[in-house]
Amino acid sequence: MITLETMPPLMFGGLVIAMLIGFPVAFTLAAVGLSFGFLAIHLGFFDLNFLQAIPGRVFGNVLSNELLLAIPFFTFMGAVLERCGLAEDMLDSMGQLFGPIRGGLGYSVIIVGFILGAITGTVAAQVIAMALISMPVMIRYGYNMRYITGVLAASGTITQLVPPSLVLIVLADQLGKSVGDMYLGAWGPSVFQILLFAGYTFLLGLFKPDHLPPVPKEARTLRGWALWKKCLMGIIPSAVLIFVVLGTMMMGLATPTEAGAMGAVGAIVLAAIHSKDFSTTGRKVLIIGAIAGGIGTIIGIFFTQGLFFKLAFALTYLAVLWICLEAVRIPDLRDLIKQGYETTMRITCMVTFILIGSTCFSVVFLGVSGGVWLEHLLTSLPGGVWGFLIFINLFIFFLAFFLDFFEIAFIILPMIAPIAQKILAPVVGADAALIWFGVMLCVNMQTSFMHPPFGFALFYLRGVAPKEVKSSDIYWGALPWVGLQAIMVALVIAFPVTVTGLLDRPSNVDLNQIKIEVPQIELPPLDFGPPAK
Repeated sequence: MITLETMPPLMFGGLVIAMLIGFPVAFTLAAVGLSFGFLAIHLGFFDLNFLQAIPGRVFGNVLSNELLLAIPFFTFMGAVLERCGLAEDMLDSMGQLFGPIRGGLGYSVIIVGFILGAITGTVAAQVIAMALISMPVMIRYGYNMRYITGVLAASGTITQLVPPSLVLIVLADQLGKSVGDMYLGAWGPSVFQILLFAGYTFLLGLFKPDHLPPVPKEARTLRGWALWKKCLMGIIPSAVLIFVVLGTMMMGLATPTEAGAMGAVGAIVLAAIHSKDFSTTGRKVLIIGAIAGGIGTIIGIFFTQGLFFKLAFALTYLAVLWICLEAVRIPDLRDLIKQGYETTMRITCMVTFILIGSTCFSVVFLGVSGGVWLEHLLTSLPGGVWGFLIFINLFIFFLAFFLDFFEIAFIILPMIAPIAQKILAPVVGADAALIWFGVMLCVNMQTSFMHPPFGFALFYLRGVAPKEVKSSDIYWGALPWVGLQAIMVALVIAFPVTVTGLLDRPSNVDLNQIKIEVPQIELPPLDFGPPAK
């Protein structure tokens, strides 16, 4: 006889078995949830009216969730930027800038991966683009094959952690936290991770110099101002786009959806600028718009936002509109924008269906007291807070062998978030607990793209690598970088300040000491006149 206590583990086990069969996750979640829901009704654990919560949550929390509207915008932004030639220009200029240094091409891949991660947010495109551009060059100059494959895959997965990552938006939504706070919390670990990657490259250059040779002098075609100009032409527009997307959000000037919309328009502008068919008139309009935007920003910061402020930004908006119309005029960019729309539609539909399926599963799971069962299981772990964190991170690490980060976020996080809030609040405070937890899981889920044999970044790399690159080199090359990512998880666990350092500190105010004094105002006596006869 099936009891209420055995229903939650049966549901969880049934979900694992169903997913191992290979059926699409979104439909598996819905099928398992509804099957156990009807079984629970048959056994009398709840009645049919309880399932009315499913359409209520789907239409009330999923399809009307304004935060999730940011996903299509950021997806479109990444889809456009991945194909517009920005990565090629930046890798070429950075490679020549760092070329004289031992391991210089590795440093350039890491830095460009970080910058592209901050403006694209898509792992697949970043790994493929950087592998196609950098791998032949690194092979030609004698870099160790396992280092090549490892650094290309790892620098592509950093995009999961660097804002404006889609992973962070989804985590913020599922944890019920602000996207801006999640982005602030992720900056520390993302910068530390880049330093870890660069440090590993530096040590490898010291102990095995033949693995990371410098680029020969005759291969460095650009020098002096010409080299710096090419570097700045890639970095400055990217920095402007990063500020438009992230800066406005963190300063409270734009919501995540509004910032994503500006990022989508900015991606079209960047793609047009990098096109060889961009007209001379368009470049003049770009300069005028940039100058007007700078003047408007200065006026807005230091002076009153009057008529000149409005005129300056009106010129900027007109310049952006002109450049977008130029992008539509250029056939290659028109096709690129169309491909961006198609990619956005596919990913958005996938996310929506996974959310609907996970809603079906989670409603039934909570209806059979799954939350109580899970809380008892996790709070009874040995080691208290640290035992909980170690267990959850190991669980997510192994779960990532089989599941995508969207699936982990939509299936697992809603179950464990309330428990994490209760357990972690005494360590970092109630406000920062879930931010710390979410960023920690984001760092952990990077490994889902890297660890053999199921890491998607390794599959992408295998698909574009030359035939002389062995699969064993790809898999063995990934292991040191997975180790570096695991070290980063350990650092985030051991030093919560890496996440909470940039967050707003809660004000330590004793509410008992607050006094509100309302001045007494003497009013003239009311005179309504003699009563009516």
